[in-house]
Amino acid sequence: MTGNIPVDMINLRLILVSGKTKEFLFSPNDSAADIAKHVYDNWPMDWEEEQVSSPNILRLIYQGRFLHGNVTLGALKLPFGKTTVMHLVARETLPEPNSQGQRNREKTGESNCCVIL
Repeated sequence: MTGNIPVDMINLRLILVSGKTKEFLFSPNDSAADIAKHVYDNWPMDWEEEQVSSPNILRLIYQGRFLHGNVTLGALKLPFGKTTVMHLVARETLPEPNSQGQRNREKTGESNCCVIL
């Protein structure tokens, strides 16, 4: 589906953990939840082994971050008429925001507090 992407649409190339890919066209107004539902409803035949039980557990990862359901493609400022790559994974819950940063601070003993001398 390359080459003829409408200029008002965003082409997403979704990659599964298995490495299989498929491209889908979306509007900038589509949210991560809309995308998960569309992909679930139009599950590719060659992804049969990775079929999930519900669209609610499909998660998108963009630039290393999980996208929450209400985030739209337009809010991410994705380029129109071009292909953007995202990962699609099955996961029940999303990690808490900044949970990685909190773990790192616990390991290093750092905090965001100031020391007044």
